[in-house]
Amino acid sequence: MVEITITGTNSITFPHFEVWDWRIVLYLFLGGLAAGTLVMCSIANLRPTKTVEELAKCVRAPLIAFVMLAVGALFIILEIKAPWHLYWGYLTFQPLSLMSWGTWGVPLVLFFNALYILAVLPEEQKHYLRFEFLKRFSDRLKPKMRLIAKINFVAGIFLAIYTGILLASFLAVPLWNNATLPILFLVSALSAGAAFIVIIAKDVEIKYLFTKIDVWLIVIELLLIPLYFYGLYVSSAPYKRALEPFFSFKGEYFIYTLALILIFLFLPLALRMKIGEITEFEEHGLPHQFTRGQILRMNIAAILVIAGTLILRGAIVYAGQLIKLSIY
Repeated sequence: MVEITITGTNSITFPHFEVWDWRIVLYLFLGGLAAGTLVMCSIANLRPTKTVEELAKCVRAPLIAFVMLAVGALFIILEIKAPWHLYWGYLTFQPLSLMSWGTWGVPLVLFFNALYILAVLPEEQKHYLRFEFLKRFSDRLKPKMRLIAKINFVAGIFLAIYTGILLASFLAVPLWNNATLPILFLVSALSAGAAFIVIIAKDVEIKYLFTKIDVWLIVIELLLIPLYFYGLYVSSAPYKRALEPFFSFKGEYFIYTLALILIFLFLPLALRMKIGEITEFEEHGLPHQFTRGQILRMNIAAILVIAGTLILRGAIVYAGQLIKLSIY
């Protein structure tokens, strides 16, 4: 991003600049949630103790991830003022351009995600495939399901960390230009993905596994957020000013202070609930079927994690556009 300082006050020399709005926030959120879901689903399908037939039942997670990423990509296309010019991005690949990586990367992730859906599709659900060649293609992909799961694991990591790197590359936005941001977005996406798997999974073992995984991811995220702000605090003056929306308690910035409060309310509460669930299952053993109360508690904790991920991305995107690099 190139920052332009304008000292004029009339409409000709002081034009209105468009900012990144809710469409970018939803793209970052849905892209991160889809990436985290892909990674966690890949982990579930790479368990060595399970056969391919036992693993080929996890079709909802990659299918929903595909839809979320496609909708997120639609939002980023709508944000472009001339979306019909998008094809220009596919006439070349610039390895030093992050936009070029995203232009090519997102369709590739969708492609591998589609292969994943076909690879894990159970026999009893293949009647949903309208074309016979897709059924035959699905049969060929099933023996390669573990390999496709590994590819989707890497693709999910790329997608989750890419959104953070994209923001961190904007030198003129102090709040975004932080080396911790890509790691924070990665961990936050993985945590949201684990929480989403807990919500949609029917298998008791899967719910328990990803509840345990999410505990560690939440702990890491709660450590990274203060480190992210500390990195800004110990930097130069513009980076310190970037903290103002979150800690000034001014009226116009209150929404960002509230966002930070909600993040540090939702995530610790979800962590406490998940630790309580794990302790209960370790003491009394893992049941064959969870009760409605247990499922409700697990879902509430998962929703808190996902809500924290959305608030984090929205607050960083909007607050980053309030503070400029220069003092003028």
